[in-house]
Amino acid sequence: MFATSRLLVLPARVLVSILLVSLAFLAAAPADAAPAVDETPTDTAPETPRAVKKATAGGAKPGKLGIRKQKKTTATQRALAVARKQLGDPYRYGAAGPNAFDCSGLLHFSFRAAGFKKMPRTSGAQASFARRIPRSALRPGDLMFFTGSGGVYHAGIFAGRKNGKIVMLHAPSSGKRVSYAAPWTNSWFAATLRR
Repeated sequence: MFATSRLLVLPARVLVSILLVSLAFLAAAPADAAPAVDETPTDTAPETPRAVKKATAGGAKPGKLGIRKQKKTTATQRALAVARKQLGDPYRYGAAGPNAFDCSGLLHFSFRAAGFKKMPRTSGAQASFARRIPRSALRPGDLMFFTGSGGVYHAGIFAGRKNGKIVMLHAPSSGKRVSYAAPWTNSWFAATLRR
């Protein structure tokens, strides 16, 4: 009874020491004694900046911890995503969706859905509305305007590069469908609605 009552009056310092030693012992236990844990990162929920900051507080890089940084999607990338959903829809002159498009109708539909409420309807007006950029500055979601003697006659959305060649998404012409294509001429200029 005397030993039991003495244990109850041990200083807090001693109890903390005992607890730390116990935890150290558990941490040093063989790996096969611990239950298996799946450490594969999942993409079910976006990371918060707080989670990334917390994970990298010790100086480790997010990639080293299996954490992927989330890139912010721009409005022009959202417009490209909307346009991609129209792949295979038929071309129809004067149509601006949702089930058929002409070239400027596809741009009008996609960019307005992405938040560009003032996007004009015709390719000539769209070319004036957008800001010209060098071709080398093109990013997915930027615009491509084709020109001839009568001005702008066709428009498409820059989708990226494949094997070093430019690929655009557009509504080509009568009898065809919304699809990816490479420019067929060098008479075009790049533009953007990025800020």
